[in-house]
Order: sequence, then structure tokens, then C-alpha cells
Amino acid sequence: MRNPVGPLPSSIYWRRRAVAGLLVALLAALIAWAVTSVNGGGTKDDGKPGGSDPVESITPGPGSSGPKITQRPGGRDESEDSEGAENSGGSDGSNGDTSGAGSEGGSGSDTGSGSDGTSTGGADTAGAGGGGTGSGGSAAGRQVPADSPLPECKPGALELTLRTKVSYGPDDRPKFEILARNTSSAACKTDLGPKNVVLTVTEAGEDNDDVIWSSKDCPAAPGPLFFQVPAGATIVHTVDWNRARSAPNCATPPPGKAAPGTYLLEAKAPDTPLRRASFVLKKD
Repeated sequence: MRNPVGPLPSSIYWRRRAVAGLLVALLAALIAWAVTSVNGGGTKDDGKPGGSDPVESITPGPGSSGPKITQRPGGRDESEDSEGAENSGGSDGSNGDTSGAGSEGGSGSDTGSGSDGTSTGGADTAGAGGGGTGSGGSAAGRQVPADSPLPECKPGALELTLRTKVSYGPDDRPKFEILARNTSSAACKTDLGPKNVVLTVTEAGEDNDDVIWSSKDCPAAPGPLFFQVPAGATIVHTVDWNRARSAPNCATPPPGKAAPGTYLLEAKAPDTPLRRASFVLKKD
């Protein structure tokens, strides 16, 4: 083995042995590396918790800035319910709304016209007079006898408003509304009779103060007309006028009815400033 036998020099044989040995060693190294890689990879994969698959990213939901659902089950909103209840019974005497029994009257004595065709003046007035008939109250109030144990409303606790339409056609019967609002915390009664709250109609004009009609001239029911006004509520008393003229103490009035033109409606009541509203009787 140490002394090669052959026709060639011994150095050549030693070189061949060295190359063969290197090849064997290299092949052994490759086999060992392959075995190590396979075993090591399996161990590494087995060591991963839950496998080696990549974890999916979770997309966050809408942030707090997104729209929120505020409606209650059933499709009704408490704010809308309360708002609807407030609007259905309330109206403002300063803008001439006529949306029901509830109303809040303005305090000024000047007349004004609302966007819905009404003329208003903050005041109290009511009752039936010659040519006029009164109809009582609203759902918020009811007529009570004069001797009712309810206390009478104090002047400072009762706000009165006068209201009528801006114009009436030739066949229309003018309606005058008296709105009484109780600003106190207790129910009370108020007299809206034709002689306690007096309505008068005059022709509009600086030099003309002749009364065409007054609720106190010849009322069908001259006595008091008390209504209960609940705490914080408003009642409405409506007076219809048939356009007939009237005279004091049921005297014979001038013939004929009120002619087309512009008229001034006034309301006078104890401890209450004079209130005015204007309206027009159209020719056609």
C-alpha cells in the first residue's frame, strides 16, 4: 500500500489517492449537511406555536368618529316625540301661529302679522257680544262655575294674547281668539266673560275711533265666564263675529253690516295692558 506498484511513478499514484480521499470526504460532508438540515428544519417548525403559518392581520373597525346609532328600537326618537308634543299644543303669540290650544303670547301692544296669515297682539279678551258668540277653552282647560274652589289667577301669573286672521273673505265669519297662559306653578281660574275681557272692533284710521262692535254692548250671556287654566298651560277662547254692528245697552244699532276695509281689534281686561290686532274684510 505504501509503495504503489505500476508502470507509473509512485507520486502519480499518491496524487490519485489524495483526490479520491478528498472526494469521499466531500461526499460525506454533503450527506451530513443534508441530514442535519432536514432534522433541524423539522425541529424548528415543530417548535413554532400553532404552526408556521403567518398570522393574519386584523383590520380595526370604525373609530369613534364614525356615525353612531342613536335611535331607540321601534324607530321612535324620544327627542322627536317630545318636540312633536310641544309643537302640537304650543304657539307663539309674537309670530301669529295658530297650532292648537297651547300658546305663548307676546307682551307688546303693537299689532303684528304672522307668516301663516294671522294678526296678533299680546292681551286678554273674550266673551260673547252683540253679533258675537263665544266658544270655550281647549283640551288644556275647561269651563268652571264662578263659585269653584279654584283660586282666581293673579294678574302677574296670567299672560293673555289676542289673535285673529289677517284677512277674511266676503263669506267668512271673523274669529277672535283669546289665549290665556298660566305661568304659575298652580292651577287657577280666570274670567273670560264679555264684560270682563272686552273686545272692540273699530275702523282703522287715525281720526276714526267709532266702535263698530263691542262684546260688552249686548252680550247673549252677560255674566262671568270662568275657565280653569292648569299650571304652565294655555287655553284658547274663541269669539265669532257675524259682522253686525252693536250699540251700548242693547240699543238699536245702525243698520247694515261692516263694510269691506281694514279694522282694528282691541282687547281690554283688568290689570292688563291694551292689546291690538288688525284684520281686513275683503270685498271679493
